[in-house]
Amino acid sequence: MFFDRERELGKLLRLVSAEPNLITFVYGPINSGKTALMTEFVRKLPANHVAFYINLRRTPVASYGDFVDVLFSVEFRNRVKTIGEAVSLILSTGREAFGFPVPTELLERITREKKPKNAFAYIATLMEEVRKAGEKPVLILDELQVIGDLKVNGSLIYELFNFLIHLTKETHLTHVFVVTSDSLFIERVYSEAMLQGRADYFLVDDFDRETALEFLKNQGLSDGEVELVWNHFGGKPVYLAEAPKHRDELEEWCERTLRLRVQSINALVYGRKNMISLLKEFRDRDEVPFDGRVNKTLKELVKANVLFVDPLNGVVKPQGRLELLAIRKALEVIR
Repeated sequence: MFFDRERELGKLLRLVSAEPNLITFVYGPINSGKTALMTEFVRKLPANHVAFYINLRRTPVASYGDFVDVLFSVEFRNRVKTIGEAVSLILSTGREAFGFPVPTELLERITREKKPKNAFAYIATLMEEVRKAGEKPVLILDELQVIGDLKVNGSLIYELFNFLIHLTKETHLTHVFVVTSDSLFIERVYSEAMLQGRADYFLVDDFDRETALEFLKNQGLSDGEVELVWNHFGGKPVYLAEAPKHRDELEEWCERTLRLRVQSINALVYGRKNMISLLKEFRDRDEVPFDGRVNKTLKELVKANVLFVDPLNGVVKPQGRLELLAIRKALEVIR
């Protein structure tokens, strides 16, 4: 859902108006509207820009072959024989590509030899040719954390980030945006891949109260209904968009959704003292300080989409107001 993100959109467009220099991590809580923002960003790019949008959620990525399938989209398979034809195909597709076109013979070698550097070398050459054609490439990698533990003669993610540094800091070939709801993944890569001075953060958070209420009122909800939805879900875009569909049973829907979230959290933390202890910190607070230290308990709660770590502002908080309420209700019955 894209609504009232003009400030964020304007900032992204200003970024691509300058020379590529840093990898930009676009992060935020789950379902905060990151993908919707990036989709609108691609739509609003100036006419001399070409967007390559690689969405790693489109298909499960459990092997190097899966990763190659995502990079080199099936819609471009068997359609080009040379890199010149690949560039022409890109420019004829409306300057937006969900994957890279690649000559069939080269794709077979990239897949067979299982050397990521071959895939990356081709992509860099393709970017260079796009620039020679007078266009400015923009690379967007959505939900990149899904390949965080994938091994291909070593850790694939670090080889990939070395390549992204090459595209931005070293050669200034393309702007690179890495989109993720797993900010602990960012912390891990940022520290271990030595990205200091080579990457920046861009937070896409849930809507504030004023924006959320404006959206709901525009959908025809009454003041009482608006308050009911806000009190249960805060500014989480996905629930704001769903609420009007349940207007004939709005209170029941809100309570049912909360009850289900309480049950899922209870099941997750049952018998786990460390996890319960961490959640107790939110009994009277909406957020707690984050000092950079990450333990197994925090990792699990982030992976389960219960907590969200905001490294930019140095806080840990629930993924949304629904999770905050569910945590507090779950704690009421936990001894």
